[in-house]
Amino acid sequence: MRRIVGYVLAMAVVAAVLAGCGSSSDPAQRLALAALNTPAPQAHTSATGSPEPRCGDVTASLPPPAAMPSPGAMPAGSFMARIQRRGYLIAGVDQNTLLFAYFNPIDGQLEGFEIDILRQLTKAIFGNPNAIVFKALTTDERIPAVENGSVDIVADAVTITCSRRKEVDFSTVYYDAGQKLLVPTSSPIQTVDNLAGRRVCATIGSTSIQTLAQIAPRAIRYPVRQRTDCLVALQEGLVDAITSDDSILLGFKAQDPYTQIVGSSFAHEPYGMAIDKTHPDFVRFVNGVLAQMRTDGAWRAIYSHWLGKFSRTPAPPTAHYL
Repeated sequence: MRRIVGYVLAMAVVAAVLAGCGSSSDPAQRLALAALNTPAPQAHTSATGSPEPRCGDVTASLPPPAAMPSPGAMPAGSFMARIQRRGYLIAGVDQNTLLFAYFNPIDGQLEGFEIDILRQLTKAIFGNPNAIVFKALTTDERIPAVENGSVDIVADAVTITCSRRKEVDFSTVYYDAGQKLLVPTSSPIQTVDNLAGRRVCATIGSTSIQTLAQIAPRAIRYPVRQRTDCLVALQEGLVDAITSDDSILLGFKAQDPYTQIVGSSFAHEPYGMAIDKTHPDFVRFVNGVLAQMRTDGAWRAIYSHWLGKFSRTPAPPTAHYL
């Protein structure tokens, strides 16, 4: 109960900060704060998964341009030039994933691994890492937001899959995750083999809930819209386990010391930034930024800052090009 009350109080602080910042005279900040208002979670619905169709190298993306343009000098007619004229990048993100993309109620800023990756991209366009407006999205809103043009790009733990590549283009992989389980420290659950008849939480529209349906069909799926709704459901005893990417579960474990990540990874989850298929020049540009980050140490520095306390900093994911 103390943990639940603590969570509620923390969310009240977030609301208070949002309310206080909402009167800012900074247009970009006002836009960003307005975009952080995601819809309230709806009633639970059932969800089923279907086998992922096979394709070639699902992570292969367009190669970077032969020469990267200088910040503030985007090529005429390019999508980057359109973004530059607007004055800011619009990026779809999460605001509830500690370590990756999280709204800090203390300073009223979004922070995390993915946020810093996006700021590197913004810096490459404008020469200013802060020329960015974040739009908070739920898991099932990510791909539609790219397709309808409400965001320029999404960096929100989007696993690259064959079916998603039919809808949007992806950058090269910027983070390699794996699907695992989070349970209370007192739980007898240790692997997916223990999930029969157990209630397991996952987000609507995620690869996690699809994989769960395939490998543990006798588990009782408990779909939610927001990732943190799973943590609350676990704390309230509404579910027996959470399944998600290990990157997301690390943040949950950091928030609740009475939980643990169990078992080995049972699904590969390579993250890519989602971009509309009508902007191949932007895909190439983003891949150029990521290529530079792999070689100049920026990727390692960002990883070490946010995730270094949990694991030794690995080499950046290898880029595969079409």
